[in-house]
Amino acid sequence: MGYTLAEKVLARTSGRDHVRAGDEIEARPDFVIAYDFPGYTDVIFRQMRDDFGIERVDDASRFAIFIDHMVPTATPKEEELHQMTRAWCAEQGAALYERHGIGHQVSAEVGYAVPGGFAVHFDGHVSQLGAFGSLAIGLRRNLLEAFVRPAISIRVPETVRIDLTGSLRPGVMARDVFHHLVRALGPKFAAFKVLELGGPAVTEMSIESRQTICGLAMFTGATTAVMMPDDKTADWLGDRPKLALDPVFSDDDAVYAARHTVDLSALEPVVVLPPTPSNTRDLSEVIGTEVQAGYLGSCASGRIEDLRAAAQVLKGRQIAPGFALHVVPTSRALMAQAAAEGLITTLVEAGAFVSSPSCDYCFGRIATMAEGQRAVSTGTLNVPGRMGHPKSEIFLCNAAAVAAAAIEGRIADPRRYL
Repeated sequence: MGYTLAEKVLARTSGRDHVRAGDEIEARPDFVIAYDFPGYTDVIFRQMRDDFGIERVDDASRFAIFIDHMVPTATPKEEELHQMTRAWCAEQGAALYERHGIGHQVSAEVGYAVPGGFAVHFDGHVSQLGAFGSLAIGLRRNLLEAFVRPAISIRVPETVRIDLTGSLRPGVMARDVFHHLVRALGPKFAAFKVLELGGPAVTEMSIESRQTICGLAMFTGATTAVMMPDDKTADWLGDRPKLALDPVFSDDDAVYAARHTVDLSALEPVVVLPPTPSNTRDLSEVIGTEVQAGYLGSCASGRIEDLRAAAQVLKGRQIAPGFALHVVPTSRALMAQAAAEGLITTLVEAGAFVSSPSCDYCFGRIATMAEGQRAVSTGTLNVPGRMGHPKSEIFLCNAAAVAAAAIEGRIADPRRYL
């Protein structure tokens, strides 16, 4: 019997010829990635020195730290955290990326997305590197182990395979695909497993759409998500990868914990209702619901195809009076591309507030909502308090639907504007 992509990557990084799901191994990550955040990196830096007596990490070239939260800083304490991060990276010789954008996107742009590579982070959204055939796992606080030891202890996860078929209708985007999978298969169908996606619909998808789906994998309970690298992967990556590895593919006779086929041909735009990320409905069921704010951005959905979709809806139109639309491109490079294409001009002329790349809108540090307000969002979560008051509400949808709601001041079908 054959092996999955995850099994092959973990075999290589553990120095074994092969491993199987369930094996307890020690694997050396190719990359250790983090962003600075209070209670995370600052604690890891201190524990590394004070609790373990370790002055230097093993091979600093494997480490990358991103400053993408609290950008720009609002208090001296926030700036002190960034100062600590800058000093630690300089002392260790570790790569630091500040104000380049949201780290999960920038990490791919600067070369940490390597087909066949193994990356760890404390944030589960690093799974979006799986769109490039990387195995990228969020370890939460167990990331400390990767700072104090060359290898981490890990149980090889099982893999669930989904084959996506059919073609997407106009107005349907990757966000709709992912949320439909949660609706169809349940919010825990891949719990503690690797979610592997393939099939003809994935082949048709852009790299950006693949990133969106893989980056949201944690909301299926999955440890991470992967897709097989192909020509689109190679074209996007070019000479970016920091490691020269042979791409890895699951064998045709690989052993899966489960396998599903999902046809996307009839899929319509969907919306995820508060208060949980599994409460998915067809958008048509809630059209007319009044909303006061919109957020287009995050590591999940602030890339060029999202900005293009919103600009197509908003071109020549105006945002409803009293509606606040915040557009936050996922990276500095994407913001520059959007400006070059004229998308920023279109969005600004329609009345959107366009901000530099930052994670701050997604976790509610900026543009927070008051009690009773509602927002449409391409952010990652819609739990109470995520974007402000715990009695405000967040409706997750695709970028075109956010733009349509901005025009009408209520949830609207974007297809009438496309």
